[in-house]
Amino acid sequence: MRSLNIKELRVKIQNWITTYIRSANSNGVVIGLSGGIDSSVTAALCVNALGNNNVIGISLPCDSLQKDIEDAEALAEDLGMRFLKINLTSIFEVFTKKFSSKIEPNKLSLGNIKPRLRMTALYFIGQSMNNFLVAGTGNRTEIAIGYFTKYGDGAVDFEPIGDLYKCEVRELAKELGLSHSIINKPPSAGLWEGQTDEEEIGISYFDLDEIVYRMDYGLPMDDIDQDKVHQVRNMVRSSQHKRRMPPIFEIK
Repeated sequence: MRSLNIKELRVKIQNWITTYIRSANSNGVVIGLSGGIDSSVTAALCVNALGNNNVIGISLPCDSLQKDIEDAEALAEDLGMRFLKINLTSIFEVFTKKFSSKIEPNKLSLGNIKPRLRMTALYFIGQSMNNFLVAGTGNRTEIAIGYFTKYGDGAVDFEPIGDLYKCEVRELAKELGLSHSIINKPPSAGLWEGQTDEEEIGISYFDLDEIVYRMDYGLPMDDIDQDKVHQVRNMVRSSQHKRRMPPIFEIK
């Protein structure tokens, strides 16, 4: 993996956030707080860059673990940022009930409703706050393999940690002084009860980081399990549509 000066990286990202928000003529940002490491790091960087009055942390539980909700609230309190908690469970239930007699959903299609509801809520709040932008919380590893919901958590205005591999996000979390509870928590997209990222993907973040890193820099992977390499390559290839604007038929 590459060697980064985490202290310098922190300053560079914070300066980039400040510059971007000013160039967009925005008054601040809203961030969906899941209680996980990615959203927590993003929130801390935004508060440092913009000041706590210009950042709103929003917890949008939807059949979520109580511990995650508590961690999100504790983070907002530690950072001194404005905090809102809006439970989306009842909205999710009404939405799915409307389709119950017309379509038989699968586990993933049901799970993906949650980040799409959260996206709608974040943009509603951001626009209601007089042009607050939505901060993305995706990291390089997850963006590369398409481990996000299209038009859900992937629908954001800017991505402060989008070029950091998962292990680098963890190091940055330590530099920012985030709690051990957040740093050591098993990563989860919260799509369904008991879901964890590594179990769903089938590969550890340690291996994912290494493979995606070597793909990014064109480095050999002879010493890595080739089944895992093949799986990651397939995920990157099959998720290209998530990272691109929709194709347009051109009249020539």
